[in-house]
Parts: sequence; structure tokens; C-alpha cells
Amino acid sequence: MAHSLSARKRIRQAEKRRLRNRAVRTRVRTATKKVLQAVASGDRESAAMALRIAQSVIDRAAKRGVLHPRAAARRKARLARRLGQLEAAAPQASAS
Repeated sequence: MAHSLSARKRIRQAEKRRLRNRAVRTRVRTATKKVLQAVASGDRESAAMALRIAQSVIDRAAKRGVLHPRAAARRKARLARRLGQLEAAAPQASAS
């Protein structure tokens, strides 16, 4: 256990930040799952809407320091690539 007052305060601050960061990370994971589910269902409109929401949530997490900026960019790019694959596959399916 910490002995100095400043160390005890740091422990209290770290716990508050941990809980706040956990909530933000949970929001990021939920938004990501919604995009992946929409892509899996093949619904382009709902997938595009879910992607916009997820990008916003990821950007906010990066702005708050919960995610590293490059990690946020990587996550957004991977989700966008999934949506792009869905849209590229859709015209081929309708053409046949």
C-alpha cells in the first residue's frame, strides 16, 4: 500500500481514469461489432451508417488518449476495408 499522500492520491486518480477508459473502450468494441455484424448480414446501408458511427467513437477515444492515434487509424481502416469488400462483392453478385 502507498505510504505518501501523493501516492494515495495517484492511486485514486488512476482508478477513476481506469473506469472512465474502460467505458470508452467498451463503446469502441460495441461500435466495431455493430459494423462487423452489418457487413456479415450483407446490408450495405446499415453497414455504412454503423461505420460512420464507429469512426466517430474511435476518433473520440483517440482524442481522449484511450487509443493511440495510429491504433485508431488502423481500426478505422480495417473496418472501412471490410465495408469496401462488401460493396465490391455486391455488384458482382447482382451482375450474375
